Amino acid sequence: MKLLIYLLACGWLLTIAPAQAQLERTLRLELPVNPNTEESYDVMPLGERGVLVSVHHNDYYSSAPLRFSFRRLDANLKELWTTDYKIESYFEPVRSFLSDHYAFWLFVETGSEKITVLRLNLEDGHTEVYRGKMLAQMEVLQFKVLDNIAYIGGNYRNRPMVVAFSFFDQSAKVLPGLYVNHIQLNNIEVDAQRRLVHVMIDATQQRNCDFSILTYNYEGRLLRTLNLNGQKHSIISGKLLPLNEEESLLIGNYSLDCTPYSQGIYVSRVKAGDTEPTGTRYINFSELQNFFNYLKPRQQQKMLDKISRRQKEGKDVKFRYRLLVHDLIPTDDGLVLLAEVYYPQYKGSSSSFLFANGRTFDRSQDGYRYTHAFLCSFDQQGNLVWDNSVSIPDLTSYKLHPMVQVSRQGERLVVGFPQNGEIKTEVLERGKIVGERQHYSLKEDLSENEKIVTAENEHLEAWYGQHFLACGFQKISNQKTAGPPRQVFYLNKLTYGTGGKPAPGSAHSPASRKTSGSER
Repeated sequence: MKLLIYLLACGWLLTIAPAQAQLERTLRLELPVNPNTEESYDVMPLGERGVLVSVHHNDYYSSAPLRFSFRRLDANLKELWTTDYKIESYFEPVRSFLSDHYAFWLFVETGSEKITVLRLNLEDGHTEVYRGKMLAQMEVLQFKVLDNIAYIGGNYRNRPMVVAFSFFDQSAKVLPGLYVNHIQLNNIEVDAQRRLVHVMIDATQQRNCDFSILTYNYEGRLLRTLNLNGQKHSIISGKLLPLNEEESLLIGNYSLDCTPYSQGIYVSRVKAGDTEPTGTRYINFSELQNFFNYLKPRQQQKMLDKISRRQKEGKDVKFRYRLLVHDLIPTDDGLVLLAEVYYPQYKGSSSSFLFANGRTFDRSQDGYRYTHAFLCSFDQQGNLVWDNSVSIPDLTSYKLHPMVQVSRQGERLVVGFPQNGEIKTEVLERGKIVGERQHYSLKEDLSENEKIVTAENEHLEAWYGQHFLACGFQKISNQKTAGPPRQVFYLNKLTYGTGGKPAPGSAHSPASRKTSGSER
């Protein structure tokens, strides 16, 4: 049985007790899994409002409509409402998006340009359906919603295209200035406050990799094109953080040779109406004071000596890191950038190619391995305040998505990630690690007679206040009960703080295990 989880992260604030604080069990909810069906779970944290859990019930051998079950839970994992939605089996769910008041799902008809957008009201579970066409049958890569318009981005005949689909009259139009050669879609961001849409693209011109941001108003009119020339630095990604009505900070990673391998990070100030950013600063990884802190002391010193030696010889220090850059974390004084360093895994080797007799052979990819995460704090002028890194060795995932979660209060940050049945956390204050790494075992959430047989797709989400949300699949055996292990999808509410653990009943109450057929 193949089980998938798609998660959307939600920012949260964490009240940090003294350095000896640790994660503690608060609540647990189990949803039984049918081992004879294929089910995909989608978990959307909603802050203090709770969490939305959706289940896609797959049956590829049936022509019956696809069924989706939605369950809204409050902050105590108590059910507020449930609802179902069915759609024709020839439609495929391809993307989802979460706004303040709604959750959206995009369905595309197989082999067609026809689409369906489902809008789910988070308050009461009411659903609305909008059907239309994308104007062309394209590969969908991006899906964002601003008010009553969905922006669907992808590739059509090897060219980028973004379609604005209106819920009001189900009309669609292509955003101008995108459908040209030698350009690929990088990202789409929506600014709900300014009612703007930013489309980021990469352009390859004579071995230069330019990066541009095309800004459109709500109606799809092109307002501005911001260009970052790639003659010396090739931009890989960009994240925008509005500072006020007129200015934003643009931050991301860059390379030196039009490849996805990062040499460092950059920061720019962007003003309304500008066609070029102001005062772009490129920061090589060797300029970060603590980037190599994830290494063991001897390895770290060896790396620093190598960098110093090459700099004295007048040679460039080149790196080849793949980065997964998170959404920017706003602070009172600026922002925090979080990125995870990873590399693809291939069966039998960590290398993507075999070289023999001058020929190149692709290897079958087998997920991703993460090595460390690093954080950089910037003020509102784009100045680097501090940096540090956290080691996450041997952390793997079949799909590439954020594994490390960060919560903040003032100048303190808590960094957490799941690994091998544990949640590991570290605390940073003004960029310095405070205390030792803490370990919380998810096995502690079970009763005395229970044992976790297998665990899959472990995930951690920063939820709200001092709370984490951990979830995944488990097979659990009971020493006093005969029969096969029960299979569940679990949600654990974990609290970061001090004090004793709650009574077992608070985490494993009978009510938390009640489910119905529509909830599986």
